[in-house]
Amino acid sequence: MKAYLSVFRMRLRMETQYRGAVLGGIVCQVFFGLILIAVYRALYAGKPQNLPFSHVTTYVWLQQAFFRMLLSSDAELMDKIRTGGIAYDLCRPVYLYGFYYARIMAQKLMGSLLRAFPMLVFAALLPEGWGISIPASLPALTLFLTALLLGLCCVCAMENITMAFTMRTLDPRGFQAMLNLLMMILSGNILPLTLFPDSWQRAITLLPYAQMLDAPIRLYTGEYTLLRAPEVILLQAGWTLLLVLAGMMLWRRNQDRLIIQGG
Repeated sequence: MKAYLSVFRMRLRMETQYRGAVLGGIVCQVFFGLILIAVYRALYAGKPQNLPFSHVTTYVWLQQAFFRMLLSSDAELMDKIRTGGIAYDLCRPVYLYGFYYARIMAQKLMGSLLRAFPMLVFAALLPEGWGISIPASLPALTLFLTALLLGLCCVCAMENITMAFTMRTLDPRGFQAMLNLLMMILSGNILPLTLFPDSWQRAITLLPYAQMLDAPIRLYTGEYTLLRAPEVILLQAGWTLLLVLAGMMLWRRNQDRLIIQGG
């Protein structure tokens, strides 16, 4: 366990070095957040929805603040798979799945935190109708943070499955592009899932993508009540466990069949 914690800490420190990328990411996500809110304001002006507009703006800012949690991957691991450099990692006295799970989690966690705090402060200072609202209650905030951590675990498990398929195809572009598209749409990043038809939501909210950010945000705004919170947390934990087990199985089979050529 100490080895994985050490990998986690080292990756956290590494992520703090890219200050220029963090600043660029903050500016980009703030810009997109303002554009999306302007679009939704126009939508509500033409056809008001049942969902309070303050929930929509909060949804947008939380999605933009934790955008990097969804769409960031371990480029170094992809390069190792492509070049065969992963052979050196196979010599390490660690379980390879856990080793890269810790790396990916640290990368996504620190990358998200460095961007989220400044963005949420900025969003809190915006006038009403543009900024983020406070949590529905203190328990809702606690549940939001718990669900956000589970969402991070779910994303990391999904990322490791992507890496497992990359070990088979050697080219991550096709599978990664398909996964990113599904994640952007079904996690609520392009259009809040709360604005989808109710019949669609009943199916979409059961998928693993909705557990990554949509479920935590609904707990934050109070759309998911405290009575429903245990059901939401259990669904997140169930998907995370299922994806982790699937990823472990794929990695084990890949290691058994791995062929590395070169001198």
